[in-house]
Order: sequence, then C-alpha cells, then structure tokens
Amino acid sequence: MGIIKVFADNYEVLLSALGNTLKMTVVSLLFATLLGLLISLMSLSKYKILKFIGRVYVDIFRGVPMIVLIMFVYFGIPQGIQGIGFVNFRFTVFTAGVVALSLNAGAYMAEIIRGGILAIDKGQTEASLSLGLDSNMTMKEVVLPQALRIMTPSIINQFIISLKDTSIISVISFAEIVRTGQIIIARSASYTLQVWTVVGLLYLVMIVPLSYLGRYIEKRVSHE
Repeated sequence: MGIIKVFADNYEVLLSALGNTLKMTVVSLLFATLLGLLISLMSLSKYKILKFIGRVYVDIFRGVPMIVLIMFVYFGIPQGIQGIGFVNFRFTVFTAGVVALSLNAGAYMAEIIRGGILAIDKGQTEASLSLGLDSNMTMKEVVLPQALRIMTPSIINQFIISLKDTSIISVISFAEIVRTGQIIIARSASYTLQVWTVVGLLYLVMIVPLSYLGRYIEKRVSHE
C-alpha cells in the first residue's frame, strides 16, 4: 500500500519528472545523432587531420565520466565565458543537461554509425560509383539507408543508456525522476523505500519496452 500511496500523493510531480526525463533524452539523442554522423564521417575521411579530430573527440567524450562532464558544462564553461567579459552568461539546467548528454552520446553514436557504415560491403560503393553516382550521393542513397537497419538496435540501446544517464543531471537540480524522488523523500523521510521503488518502476516502464523493441529489430535484421 505504501508504494501506491506514494504514487497517488505525488503522481503529478512524478509524471512531470517523467516528461522532463523523456524530453531531455529525445532532444539530446537528436543532437547526438547529428554530431555522431559528423564525427563518424570525419573518422572515415581520407584526410588524416579529420580522422585525427574524429578519433580524439570519441576518446575524450567516451573517457570523461558524465558527472564530470555535466559539472564542466554547467559550472566550468559559463565561468570561462564570464572571464572574457560576458558577465551574465549562464546555461539553464535543461540546456546544460542536453549539451552534456549530447556530447557524451555523440561519441558513442559516432562509433555506432561508423561501425554500421563499415559493415556495408565495399562492392556496393564501387557499384554505385561505377553507375555515375558521386561519393556523397553514394553515401546518402546507398550506404546510409542499409547501415541504418544494422545500426537501429544499437541506437535504441544508446537511447536507453542516455535515458538512464539523465539521472546524473540531478546533481544540478534538474527536475527529472531521481531529483523529484529526492525532493519527495525530503518531505516525507519515512517513505524512502517506497519512493525509490516508484522511481525504479518508472524507469522500468520506459526501458523494458525499448529493450524488447531493440531485440525484436535485431532479430528481424539478422534474418534478412
């Protein structure tokens, strides 16, 4: 009964937190996908400087812990910008969270996209070029559509990871699920176990269907 009571008494703020979590995840993954596509193409470029930049980006943002990255974005970058004269510059907690998650997920998305592109038989590219398509059109019309089918399960998995990583944004007081749970506990300490159970269930409601979707798509792709 305690769990039901906790949810019934706080369902409005919990559902609002759920919406905030999903919104941050979706926006971050959209930016991360665009960034990942750019970085992956740089990594596959014939130009050594672009390859180097792509590799360095992936190594840095996969190597830095999310909590360090969010602190750097929310506190460090504004302080640096204020130091050069922009005194009132400041990120909102949502913007800082999106930037940090996008930079982090972008590094993983770059590797997912790079792997998907490399999985396509080189003969397809050679055939397209021989038919008169240039390299850009070949990538856009031939390689990427096929690579997308291969990448989709990994992209869904990255969505799940980013969804869980939003919990780290609670350190800068963004009202996602974990931060909301902390606030509810602060108001009623006797319900600590019940609150964290509700928080865990909310994550499961989002993540379990996505996990099954990823497995389903992976099976479909592997049988085609």
